[in-house]
Amino acid sequence: MSVDKDKVKYHIRELLLAIGEDPDREGLKDTPDRVARMYEEVFEGISYTNDEIAEMFNKTFTAPGDGDMVLVKDIEIFSYCEHHIALMYDMKVAVAYIPKDRVIGLSKIARIAEMVGKRLQLQERIGTDIAYIISKVTGSPDVAVVITGKHSCMTARGIKNTPAHTVTTTLRGRFREEPALEQRVMNAVGL
Repeated sequence: MSVDKDKVKYHIRELLLAIGEDPDREGLKDTPDRVARMYEEVFEGISYTNDEIAEMFNKTFTAPGDGDMVLVKDIEIFSYCEHHIALMYDMKVAVAYIPKDRVIGLSKIARIAEMVGKRLQLQERIGTDIAYIISKVTGSPDVAVVITGKHSCMTARGIKNTPAHTVTTTLRGRFREEPALEQRVMNAVGL
């Protein structure tokens, strides 16, 4: 399912009217079209299932060595909270896995995280989705995803607590079963 830009334009115009704005004034005339084009970009991930994203970024290589942990951290993404359609920002994702037989191209890890973020989301689900896709692509059950981020539904409205960060962890396989391995990831991420 892709973004219906005509419907978005119509409803953004109606939203502008609903909040008391004049959608025909100079600064807002093209806003419905700009928002529709932005939504097409920032919500691209809605068009794909996790399995389709796994297939899209399924570029693996024979695993070297004896299955040492692979960790990519500080992957910057953003998303939109499904509760308020508010921006989740300053998000940093760390993905760790223990290769079984295959390793994934490192840039693919960042692409997976980015695509998963391009949905109406919960931070917790972003971690779960990434872990599922990484496990599916690599064949490894041992995956950890740590995400830190700010939520404008908390920083710009309501409590307006701007320094607050949310940290979520998704642990699968050995990362959940072996506290020392979990701690190794947390130390590497800086938590």
